[in-house]
Amino acid sequence: MDILSQDIMYLPGVGPKRKEILSKELGIWSYRDLLEYFPYKYVDRTKIYLLSELSADMPFVQVKCKILSYEEFEVGKRRKRIVAHATDGHGICDIVWFNGTKYIYQNYQLDKEYIIFGKPTYYNGRFQFSHPDIDDASQLQLNDMGMQPFYITTEKMKKAGITSRAMEKLTKTLLSKLTTPLDETLPSFITSPLHLISRDAAMRKIHYPKTVDDTQRARVRLKFEELFYVQLNILRYASDHRRKYRGDIFNRIGAQFNWFYTHNLPFELTGAQKRVMHEIRADMMSGKQMNRLLQGDVGSGKTLVALMSMLIAIDNGYQACMMAPTEILAEQHLQTIKEFLKGMNLRIELLTGIVKGKKRKEVLAGLLDGSVHIVVGTHAIIEDKVQFQNLGMAVVDEQHRFGVEQRAKLWSKSDNPPHILVMTATPIPRTLAMTIYGDLDVSIIDELPPGRKPIQTIHKYDDQMTSLYQGIRQQIKLGRQVYIVYPLIKESERIDLKNLEDGYAAMCEIFPDFKLSKIHGKMKDKEKEAEMQMFVSGETQILVATTVIEVGVNVPNASVMIILDAQRFGLSQLHQLRGRVGRGAEQSYCILVTNRKLTKETSKRIDIMCDTNDGFEIAEADLKLRGPGDLEGTQQSGIAFDLKIADIARDGQLVQMAREEAQKIIDSDPTCQKNEYKLLWDRLKALRKTNINWAAIS
Repeated sequence: MDILSQDIMYLPGVGPKRKEILSKELGIWSYRDLLEYFPYKYVDRTKIYLLSELSADMPFVQVKCKILSYEEFEVGKRRKRIVAHATDGHGICDIVWFNGTKYIYQNYQLDKEYIIFGKPTYYNGRFQFSHPDIDDASQLQLNDMGMQPFYITTEKMKKAGITSRAMEKLTKTLLSKLTTPLDETLPSFITSPLHLISRDAAMRKIHYPKTVDDTQRARVRLKFEELFYVQLNILRYASDHRRKYRGDIFNRIGAQFNWFYTHNLPFELTGAQKRVMHEIRADMMSGKQMNRLLQGDVGSGKTLVALMSMLIAIDNGYQACMMAPTEILAEQHLQTIKEFLKGMNLRIELLTGIVKGKKRKEVLAGLLDGSVHIVVGTHAIIEDKVQFQNLGMAVVDEQHRFGVEQRAKLWSKSDNPPHILVMTATPIPRTLAMTIYGDLDVSIIDELPPGRKPIQTIHKYDDQMTSLYQGIRQQIKLGRQVYIVYPLIKESERIDLKNLEDGYAAMCEIFPDFKLSKIHGKMKDKEKEAEMQMFVSGETQILVATTVIEVGVNVPNASVMIILDAQRFGLSQLHQLRGRVGRGAEQSYCILVTNRKLTKETSKRIDIMCDTNDGFEIAEADLKLRGPGDLEGTQQSGIAFDLKIADIARDGQLVQMAREEAQKIIDSDPTCQKNEYKLLWDRLKALRKTNINWAAIS
């Protein structure tokens, strides 16, 4: 049996009770799990400071002292504070404990030299160390200490005596048991050119580094390996997919596309739109199924590109569909497409939950006999009853709102799976896109259509609302409309947030001469539709809402977005909300309202929003501030970021490097048969059996 598969209970120092805590709190069941539980930071223990060299702003330090005497102080019922006075010959310090009387007196003797390691604080005219690590100076070889690792531990662990130091000792015990080198998981033709150390050296140095260089080299090796196998899995999946699924060849640009391009195109395409159309055309003519992610900020013209792609499918004798996550969004897409295709002899239909009875039967019959050219809808499109005569192109909007299985159902609607174009207005940083959407080819529209003015973003404090209300009145008098967004529907007892219901009532009083709509997630769909429709038609001038308006609502006349308690929102969410305005030719404004007590991180978020309209820049910043697991979209997409050491936000270069190396392997051995890569394919198979979610998204 492989020693690393051994039950953690049998490691000296663990036993059944500690095993239960380690498995529940950290998921550590085996020797391997412990080995792969990495330190989060290190402290240099190669230097001993003199007490005269200390300052209060120092992090952890170590001093060599003799204990001169002890003092005890009562601190409540049956509790004592013990203070040891110690000296290194250059000054005096205090060592403080708040419990453990017997243990302290038994273990730390007077006039004996100890190495004291902890955080110095200045109190009552001298430095003191609270509950420091203490080692017998005669037993401790300083040159063995190197950098001390620190492990994240939970409250339950600490109560059971499993501190960071205890974790360090357990790992040391484990490493001493591994008398033969650990098996290598990467071949030398990858590690040598990249100057990566062996897996065995990396595992030993990550837990017991002598120098800062040791920690860096160990981390680079282990991060690269983790990212490499994630990328190899994604690229292997994509390669299999491309080989298995042939795509219909659309080599005609015909009457519908040409008529639209000549007569109906509302404005000259931007350079970015033209580039993306070329990429889509190349996919459609390749004989392979297109799987492309189209990223573009709100208002960059993604729908127009999707429509032109659908027209190519129609010109080649096929049907097209467009799926949106909500009924409101589906209806908006339908209106937009009908407007674009005005005067053209094409049948475009809606298929959502509200299309019922006779109308539904007509739409289903039209899809089956081919008379419906384009259907726009929600997940109703993928119901079993919906059959197409010849579906050749499927556009999926805001893909993270759909599950993997739902998207796969689209493929069964046609003999050959249709070409798939996935659209998102949530800009995804490149390194993240490589991992979440690693099996999709990525196209980016990074230009706004001509005539669009950048949205002006302004930060206001909640004690400046009076002047803000005057600004709203001015805008409405100019014929514009306004969004006011609240973070919560009902007031939380613990958090003092503005309540949407109270807010709506207050706004009705503040603006008695205007009409208001109200939308939140707890309303029934029909109510939401009705309120939204009043705002879209201009019947109401102010829409008071929660974040349900975040995705896709298009009201070109709305020019002001006010986000209350903006400190409660993440960057990507603020950017999505801001994208609801700026859709017409008028100057638009986004006002972020916060209280004056802002954390450093919150101030940073607000500053970024005021400084840039670039969604990709914002997404990169968001990824760094929040980490990938919290990002809107990654949670729903089925990707679990179970990375143990790599960090997609900060290890962008390593992600790129890992992908390039993985791509070389796939290019050389697409069917995973070559003997020289056996180590890689065996390792990948073993990893896929573990609890890590290596899911690739289609």
